[in-house]
Amino acid sequence: MKKNKVAATAAKIKATFQYFDYRIFIVYLLLMTIGVIAVYSASSEILLIHGFKATVYGQKQLLYAFFGVLICLACYSINLDYLRRGKLLLWLLVIVAGLLVYVRLFGQAVNGAKGWINLGPINIQPLELAKLVLTLYLARMLAKADGRLVRGHIISQLLPTAIIAGLLMILVLIEPDFGGTAILFCLVLIMYSVSGIPTGYILLSIIGITVLVVGGFSLIVAWNPSFLQDVYVYKRFIAFLHPFKTAANEGAQLVNSYYAIHNGGLFGLGLGNSIQKRGYLPEPYTDFILSIIAEEVGSLGALVVLGLLFYLMILIMERGVKAQSQYSTLICFGVTAIIFFQTLFNVGAVLGLMPITGVTLPFISYGGSSLWVLSAAIGLVLNVTAEEKIRQEVQAEDEY
Repeated sequence: MKKNKVAATAAKIKATFQYFDYRIFIVYLLLMTIGVIAVYSASSEILLIHGFKATVYGQKQLLYAFFGVLICLACYSINLDYLRRGKLLLWLLVIVAGLLVYVRLFGQAVNGAKGWINLGPINIQPLELAKLVLTLYLARMLAKADGRLVRGHIISQLLPTAIIAGLLMILVLIEPDFGGTAILFCLVLIMYSVSGIPTGYILLSIIGITVLVVGGFSLIVAWNPSFLQDVYVYKRFIAFLHPFKTAANEGAQLVNSYYAIHNGGLFGLGLGNSIQKRGYLPEPYTDFILSIIAEEVGSLGALVVLGLLFYLMILIMERGVKAQSQYSTLICFGVTAIIFFQTLFNVGAVLGLMPITGVTLPFISYGGSSLWVLSAAIGLVLNVTAEEKIRQEVQAEDEY
């Protein structure tokens, strides 16, 4: 009897992982492993300087990674029909909106933005949940509208989803978190474009927003009003424009990021040998961890990390393109958009091509919130990929 139960359990596990996409999972594990090593190396010196054990953040990141894998596998195992339920998604949106309101009123301020809820040993960032929940909501609603969008009525048909997405963006914007708002906006545009909306609508939106943002900031910088001189976001933007003039304060991160990348050259100073992590580059294990990677293992090493991230995105997009279900396609492209724009804004800030917005490097930077949500997103991709394989097998059997 006991043998039969064990055999049945083993057969169930085998069946569950029969359709598992190991390529995506292995790249995901590789990135998290690199993240744990990079966090340990980038944080060890600063911890020792302040009298702590060098392994504190490395151990925490390893723990975050372990729970991340569990979350990933849990999301792989969940029945996707539950996540397609409109009522559940609306409740999730209400919860996320409530958390964003709470964090604005009572949240912990980090680098000028109230984006964190302190829960003792860990800090939760509701923005990360907003990315995933919005992806699930848009995937469900846009898949439901697949083939039903009527030219001339597209705006009115998509207005409900646009209003909900807009409300979430406003709640993130008032934290204030411009990077998070931009990621949500780009996520919505990508998912709308994949759903079959004419390219003209998307291009007009991009051009309009770009002109509005760039024009607005140009006017403000030209005006340079006195009441903005002590506003954290404005000072960050000025630091982006004039990093070396503001190197003593807001420009310190960017200037020391340049030094780190220059010190590393092509092949780096060697793992653990970064100079900038010894108190020069503020918080080297979070937003600017790529600078430390470039300093220790060189620009080539940093390109390998970015290459793995882009390879993961290509794998996910490939699954989305081949999917027969519009829902699966939207989930894959939504997750790709989150990873891509988070990587773009982080690398842009590190290289001084974009203002510093506090966006972390996916799977690599220190922290649990982003890693766990990204792990859940990878689990959902694995889930829809398995569902597609099962669907294709059933269709092949029916044809046979």
